[in-house]
Amino acid sequence: MEQRTVRQITDSRVLAALAHPLRRRLMDVLKVYGPCTVGMLAEHTDQAPANVSHHLKVLAAADLLVEAPELARDRRERWWRLRDRGVRWSNSDFDDDPAARVVADAASSLNLERHADLVRAWHAAPDEAHAAWGEGPFSTDKWLHLTPDELAELSREVIALFARWADRPAPEDGQRREPVFVFAHGVPGRP
Repeated sequence: MEQRTVRQITDSRVLAALAHPLRRRLMDVLKVYGPCTVGMLAEHTDQAPANVSHHLKVLAAADLLVEAPELARDRRERWWRLRDRGVRWSNSDFDDDPAARVVADAASSLNLERHADLVRAWHAAPDEAHAAWGEGPFSTDKWLHLTPDELAELSREVIALFARWADRPAPEDGQRREPVFVFAHGVPGRP
């Protein structure tokens, strides 16, 4: 079962479930590797299975994960998958409730910190890893002069570009493909 939807989150309780570093990471592992058991997730995250199991229950209670019983080899084995292809939210959806806005702000902050940590980890990787990837890894930034509508248009174009690469079938050319994290932010700011 392939998840094709990106869920728009408007419930602060769902964001609260996401606003935890390990739960955010578990969502990433499931996005990259597909359905997993608790043991597989524990291995991918270097966490104790009991800890992973606890956080999976929180994510499932928030309807972010679902069980995948068709993958189990017996009744004791439990597989989990993402309910949706991805999630997104707008902090402005929570402006009417100050407590919910705090949760949305915390989730956004955690998300940004996760992104920055992944980039920091790459920069701290051994020289051999950098040599293996050659000129592929990149960083870019630009200062643009845009209206809110133009920024929204740019956002749609960047998201569509990322989706095109994420959704493409991997060529059957015998080459090994590794997970690559790509992110972009486009926000009004002052230099």
